[in-house]
Amino acid sequence: MEALRANRMRAALTMLGVVIGSACIVLVVTVALSGKKYIAAQIEAVGSNIVFAGLEHSTSSQTIALGDQISLGDLEAIGQSIPQVVRVAGTNDLQMTVVANGKAWPVALVGVTQGFQEIRNLLIPRGRYFDDSDFSTVSKVCVVSEHLAETALPGDPVGQNIHIGELTFTVIGVFAERIGTFGQSEIRTDSVLVPFPLVKYYTGSASIVTLYAQADRAEDVPLATEQVAQILRNRHRAEAEYDVENLSSILEMSHRVSLAMTIVLLLIAMLALVISGIGIMNIMLVSVTERTREIGIRMAIGARRKEILFQFLLEAIVISGMGALVGIAIAVAIPFLAGVLVQFLPVPRGTTIPISWLSVVLAFIVSCSTGVLFGYLPAKTAARLQPVESLRYE
Repeated sequence: MEALRANRMRAALTMLGVVIGSACIVLVVTVALSGKKYIAAQIEAVGSNIVFAGLEHSTSSQTIALGDQISLGDLEAIGQSIPQVVRVAGTNDLQMTVVANGKAWPVALVGVTQGFQEIRNLLIPRGRYFDDSDFSTVSKVCVVSEHLAETALPGDPVGQNIHIGELTFTVIGVFAERIGTFGQSEIRTDSVLVPFPLVKYYTGSASIVTLYAQADRAEDVPLATEQVAQILRNRHRAEAEYDVENLSSILEMSHRVSLAMTIVLLLIAMLALVISGIGIMNIMLVSVTERTREIGIRMAIGARRKEILFQFLLEAIVISGMGALVGIAIAVAIPFLAGVLVQFLPVPRGTTIPISWLSVVLAFIVSCSTGVLFGYLPAKTAARLQPVESLRYE
């Protein structure tokens, strides 16, 4: 310790590489966990454990029969036949024009069955959503998107009437997606949700374009996907093809990308530790040369080679260990500060930055191991010095 205090600047610069390497290990794992958690939250906000299916429209000359369309009977069969499925819903969307306050607005008219709001996690900031009586009595009521409410229905949109084709609807609520799907689902920026039976007035049939099935657990999603596909094949012609997918593949792909990036960044962190280890070895070799006479005196008064080895090895461990502690402290402080700043940024509520304490332990062990590995050669060199030659060295 006296030797380190005597060369504070040299010791600090030697520690710098260890500080950077250990901090990188903790921060890389933290970023990877945060990214994984964020992506999972985004997918769950769209709808957790969802299986969705639709009739595949081929570009070939093969014709699609009316019986190939997904029906309410298919919806009921899936809900009753698959024990892993806790909720089912269906939609049929078409492009229409809404007339409100004397102006026309192009919108996506979406007929929804019961359970759609729960599956898609829709928010209702104003008014209410459909209840059971709205579906059973086929009430001419609708729920509009926030953007449509702001542009086409100034003031309080709840209670206003809008015209869609020959039908007049009363707005009972305003909805919003928890996470925007940017037009990749049936919901667009300007959308109107209506009870599913009303779609028949426009299409002439009660077919379902998109079928949703929600599994009870994430582990049940692959099995539920296979069973949904099997039921649709069994209830329709063999020639009909159905596209049955889930969001697990997207989540799995994001995990693979995150893992690959984590490995690359960890390799960079390890490289920083190797460079710092080489720095430790160089400084220790210089220290051995400078303290050759001290080593000779210690050996002359009875110090064994093993004690000289441990002395310089311990010095390398102290340098790497102190650097690791400083680096870990910096790496842990950054997520805490970021967590405080997150409260003042426009991010989803409840967003947290997880810190892996396993990565903290790993960073400390790896950093100290670097000190031991690269400090062994200088320590061994010091232990092999001959006492007589060391005492005459100046």
